[in-house]
Amino acid sequence: MRLRTDEAVGGRVQVRITASEQFTVTSVALDSPGFAALPPTVETAEFEPGRVIDLPAPYGTPVCDAQPLPAAARLTVVRPGGGEETVHAPLSADVLQLIHDEECAVEAVTETVDVAVTDLADDGDALAGSLTLTRRQGDEPVVVTTLNRSVLVEASADGLPLELREGASNARTDVSFTPATCDPHVLSETKKPYVFPLTVQVGDDEPVNMDLRLDQAAKDGLAALVQRVCAVGR
Repeated sequence: MRLRTDEAVGGRVQVRITASEQFTVTSVALDSPGFAALPPTVETAEFEPGRVIDLPAPYGTPVCDAQPLPAAARLTVVRPGGGEETVHAPLSADVLQLIHDEECAVEAVTETVDVAVTDLADDGDALAGSLTLTRRQGDEPVVVTTLNRSVLVEASADGLPLELREGASNARTDVSFTPATCDPHVLSETKKPYVFPLTVQVGDDEPVNMDLRLDQAAKDGLAALVQRVCAVGR
């Protein structure tokens, strides 16, 4: 399963186990050929017959030349008598196929073009800079069609759609960021305050939804902007 909290945190799913007998799970790991293997996650989940528990399980980087299914959960199980064993439990895991498709599509885009925010500066009420496309390989046209706000901040790029023309090495347009909310609940609870979804199309491929990648300096600048503007508005 992938819950909304998993999407917010990123990089994990839930292994949902329904017990038919008594046992304790002390670790869980995903076993899928479509994702790099990660060390087991330590757990202490005690099961009784009929009990259902979701166990968080991180997944590694996608292996895009392999399929993610069939997949299994590798569990360390302790029986009532104290015996410990490793159990490979086959998973009904269509969500891994969905995640694999999404992340490999993003990887294909990022291998072709770098989408970045450059020359970001604070003008008092906003951060302004450039949305920049820099070609990495190939010569197909690349188009950014949409840029959406994050939970906290509005993103505005009037020059969309932004096209990196066939054979061109770079393209850019102005972009600005302004606080969209000062709601205390949103400010305190959001897990990804500076994630800006955008849509990118390479050549005739299907458009891909991905996140605008910001470096730490840009995130720090946005945090300072939100803190300053929201403090003034109180």
